[in-house]
Amino acid sequence: MNGPRLIFWELTKRCNLRCVHCRAESYDKEYINELSTQQIHYVIDTIAGNYRPIIVLTGGEPLYRKDLFDIAGYAHKKGLPIALATNGTLINEQIAQQIKASGFQRVSISIDGPDAHTHDAFRGIPGSFDKALHGALLLQHAGVPFQFNTTITKRNVDSIEDILKLAKEKCAAALHIFMLVPVGCGVEIADTDMLSKEQYEEVLHWFYHKTKEAGIEFKATCAPHYYRIIRQEAKKEGRTLTFETDGLAAVTRGCLAGSGVCFISHRGDVQPCGYLPLVAGNVLQTPFNRIWESSELFANLRDLSKLKGKCGLCEYKAFCAGCRARAYYATGDYMDEEPYCMYEPKRMTHA
Repeated sequence: MNGPRLIFWELTKRCNLRCVHCRAESYDKEYINELSTQQIHYVIDTIAGNYRPIIVLTGGEPLYRKDLFDIAGYAHKKGLPIALATNGTLINEQIAQQIKASGFQRVSISIDGPDAHTHDAFRGIPGSFDKALHGALLLQHAGVPFQFNTTITKRNVDSIEDILKLAKEKCAAALHIFMLVPVGCGVEIADTDMLSKEQYEEVLHWFYHKTKEAGIEFKATCAPHYYRIIRQEAKKEGRTLTFETDGLAAVTRGCLAGSGVCFISHRGDVQPCGYLPLVAGNVLQTPFNRIWESSELFANLRDLSKLKGKCGLCEYKAFCAGCRARAYYATGDYMDEEPYCMYEPKRMTHA
């Protein structure tokens, strides 16, 4: 049994922004039943005693947790690599230094446009763009690597090139683009903001060719189709994908929900990912390693033979697997076919 590669841990749902695409549907208020410091330490002990995943501390806005740096330092001392996912607006010089001292290997800052007009419209609060960039600058001064995370919708799809340029100008270590998943607040804008299948395909083909000249780490996330596309493009070029030429994209697959990745909610529920609102167990009731190794939900997600529709027929399913969260949104069945993929498997076209 392989352990998780990444655990995204929602320390709190509380947030100071009002993002139109927020997975967590967060507000600036106290939420009941959030895991205590002691409970979090217990879960860290369980994880560290069995696995060595990267722990991404997220929210909401994790900087609202007064014990954030205690939690981070504890995980770091247990030998777990840690990263921080933040909107960047609450970072000041003191916090930047605390982030450095706590052992965070990288910080991701959400940037959803190349300018204040676009970004602030996503984030719901005027001034959030300037504050986020200032936070990034303070991290740079503190010697903490940071990346930009960008959620792509119809609102900003034509600005990806400019966002990449901004990331390079601000000395970001990486730009990760996230294709919108309709969950939380994202459901409310899915009809108006989701890219069409054709746009999705076009963006990922552009992305493939752009990675060769991006100049920084450039990664597509929540975009499992990309792992089909890179193989199709490499075949056209008459070459084989290798780690040396294509990095992790050559040796991993698209959707890792429940197989390489999982999510722990602010109340301790363990989900396949933050976008798939199904619960495999709760860490206050069942040790994390038992949930990871014995959950029926996770077992189903790991069994690609259970994929339905064209995902089940697809010759690329071992590399892609389709987004299980988008399938769940579309049909209520997390093993159904990916609804935002335009590819027709050969077994369908040759039937």
